[in-house]
Amino acid sequence: MNINMLKAKLHRARVTHSELDYEGSCAIDGKILDFSGIREYEQIHIYNINNGQRFTTYAIRAEEGSGVFSINGAAARLACPGDLIIVCAFASLDEKELKNYKPTLVYFDGNNHISHSTHSIPVQAA
Repeated sequence: MNINMLKAKLHRARVTHSELDYEGSCAIDGKILDFSGIREYEQIHIYNINNGQRFTTYAIRAEEGSGVFSINGAAARLACPGDLIIVCAFASLDEKELKNYKPTLVYFDGNNHISHSTHSIPVQAA
């Protein structure tokens, strides 16, 4: 049996562009893609912290070191420049792979610079 698990999370990135007439996708700084392990053309889920919108698209590479998070095509109606988003990618893993599996979690400052990364989320207190 395979289980869908969180592969990578980009937490609190700021949308830099919203391009309605660009071919659909989400352009992400190439260095951030490489660091997180998200591949170009990989399916991603985007959660807009500002308005609660949740949608699925795919990642494309933006200029490396640019800090770009551009929401393109029809999804541009769901996120505006300045909005904070969470970007997640998932992987289907079998029981053997699950044994030692840890996702890559990447956190950002207000300027889309990586502030830190980890492989686990702290336990939520009651």
